[in-house]
This record gives sequence, C-alpha cells and structure tokens, in this order.
Amino acid sequence: MAAAVETRANKLARHGDLFFRSDVQTYLQRDVRDLAQVGSEAAFLRFVKACAGRTGQFLHYSDLARDTEVRVNTAQSWLSILQASFQVMLLQPYHTHVTKRLIKSPKLDFLDTGMCAYLTDWTSPETFEAEAMAGAILETSVFTELLKSSWHRGRPPRVYCYRNKDGDEIDFLFVQDRRLYPVEVRKTASPRPDMLKAFDGLQRIKMPMGNGAVLCLCQETLPLSPKVQAVPIGLE
Repeated sequence: MAAAVETRANKLARHGDLFFRSDVQTYLQRDVRDLAQVGSEAAFLRFVKACAGRTGQFLHYSDLARDTEVRVNTAQSWLSILQASFQVMLLQPYHTHVTKRLIKSPKLDFLDTGMCAYLTDWTSPETFEAEAMAGAILETSVFTELLKSSWHRGRPPRVYCYRNKDGDEIDFLFVQDRRLYPVEVRKTASPRPDMLKAFDGLQRIKMPMGNGAVLCLCQETLPLSPKVQAVPIGLE
C-alpha cells in the first residue's frame, strides 16, 4: 500500500512537469509561429534549452550558435524572438562611453526561473541545490525582481552588469545621479569581505561609489566594509 501512495513532493514534481511541458508546447506552436517562422521546432527547442543553461552568463553568439548547431545569424534571430516574447532579457554591460557599452557582451537572463529549471532538467530542490548552476539561477531570480520593481514604478531599470579587462565582474551596477551602486549575489550564508574584490575595480570609473550590497543567504544584515553590507536575499 505504501508503495502505491505518491508523496506530496512527487505529485508537485509531476504536476510541475505537466504545466511546463504544456507551456513549452503552447509557446512553440502558437507564440513562436505568430512571431516568425523558425523552421524546425526541435532545433528551436534545443536552442531555448541552451539559452536556459546560459542564464546569468555573458552572451557570446558564436558559442551559442556552435553548441546548438545553427548559424550565428540564426542564433541572433532566434534570440530576438525570445526577447520579443519576454522569455529572456539581455542585461547590458556598463561603460562610460555609450557606443562602447552597446558593442560589449551583455548578460543573458531567462526570465522565468521555474521554466529555466524545467528546461535544464532539474527535477527537485535537492537536485537544484547540488548543481553549480544554482548560483546563476539565484542571480537571475534577483534580476527578475529588479525588473518587476522598476516596471511597477513605470521606470526603465537603470541597472547594468560590469566586467573589466582584468576579468573582475559585478552582477548588478545601478547608476543614479552619476553615482555607482554595486550589488553582488552570492549563494552563501557566510559572506566575507574578500567577496568585494571586484568592487575595487570601480575606482577606474571617474564616478563616486555609493553604498553597495552583497545579497546572500545570511539571516541578518551584516557590515562587510564601511560602504558595503551583506543583505538577506529575502529581505523586504
């Protein structure tokens, strides 16, 4: 009898799979066909899965095209479809020169983290926790909340990603009143001051730095430096 009884977790996982499978099928058969002809649905789905696996990473069209066995111009066209249908968004890199900002690599974020987990074959919270991609999903989740907050206020999000020539990266860089506000996302409950190394690279930008934050899994707000605090990621 016990073997015949499904656990609540198994039911939720099964129903979640049904929901996302149906959502993917509807998206492919209705929304995508309304936007453009993509040719092979199977090839396009493979491309969507590859984008989900790259959430929170800097976008390189040549790598994406190679891994999905399509031409670079096809990858660019298909990604524009995902953008137009609000499946993904590109987080632009910060640069003081607007033209250079536009030609640098943006970050790719898959806006529905539940769908992202489904497309990358995560079947349980335990699987999610063990995967190296969990940090990228957490970062993506923060990004979607930032977008929703900005859209709710009717303002364009003044947030960028940042990477300098030395490879130092900052997940989110807010720019307001010619002042920089860096934010890093970390999947840890024990934030450390050495996590702020990339913040030092902002000194090369001739703009003052405001208060920064490390959003993480800590239980309370903690100072990491005179201008940076560790902040619980669920803090309201």
